[in-house]
Amino acid sequence: MSDSTAATSDVPHQAASLQELLDLRGEVALVTGAGQGVGATVARYLSAQGAAVAVNDFRLERAEEVAAKIRAEGGSALAFQADVTDFAAVQAMVGEVAERLGPVSVLVNNAGNAGAGTSVPDGRPFWESDPADWEPFLAVNLNGVLNCSRAVVPAMVESRHGRLITVISDAGRVGEAGMEAYSAAKAGAAGLMRSLARSLGRHQITANCVAIGFTNTPAVAQAVENPELSRKVLGAYIIRRVGEPSDAAGMVTYLASRAGSWITGQTYPVNGGFSVNQ
Repeated sequence: MSDSTAATSDVPHQAASLQELLDLRGEVALVTGAGQGVGATVARYLSAQGAAVAVNDFRLERAEEVAAKIRAEGGSALAFQADVTDFAAVQAMVGEVAERLGPVSVLVNNAGNAGAGTSVPDGRPFWESDPADWEPFLAVNLNGVLNCSRAVVPAMVESRHGRLITVISDAGRVGEAGMEAYSAAKAGAAGLMRSLARSLGRHQITANCVAIGFTNTPAVAQAVENPELSRKVLGAYIIRRVGEPSDAAGMVTYLASRAGSWITGQTYPVNGGFSVNQ
């Protein structure tokens, strides 16, 4: 962002309008895993508020499709390929983003599930699983967040401005049977954000999480399309509908904006009322 914007972006804003509070012009946002689902919608929301968006995916064609859609809508976006589990690739990507769009001032760690791998929980109990079963989930959901955060923070410290936002799951917030490695990785990512919030607050950098519940993404498409299974799952939700990517994107946009400038170290459930007492 420009020096003039950076100097005022986190100043108290009692008199600012809602539109001004959510204005992201001058920001450069990197959204990982943004080739589909929540990440794609987050990228479009941030662009709609004026951010220049770096759309990341491990499949370049998916990232390019989302970036093209954003540009067709009048926004600024470019596609960047990198596997977030590869630190060298992440560093190279962040450098390329800086050259083409500017230094990253908003990082949305959205890449999740098993990333470029094809692993899915296979129904075996945890005590019958092996480290090889856990690794894809730990690599993307924890190490990927470490890699991306480490790559963007130096420029944020230098500019004294930045937003780190990590999309986790209620599996990491309250636990989920049969998803132990995934839950552990998401919980670890939330712990990382809390620690970074404490380390980086003096540099005017915030770090938060958005924990999503049962959300209509490609990863759960089969469950969403099964009326009986969907009805069973939604029985645990106060608002009995499947979450949409836009639900998460709204919270991410808020945390990325001036409106969220005094919020850090928090995890915000966007989950239709699932486990409200946690």
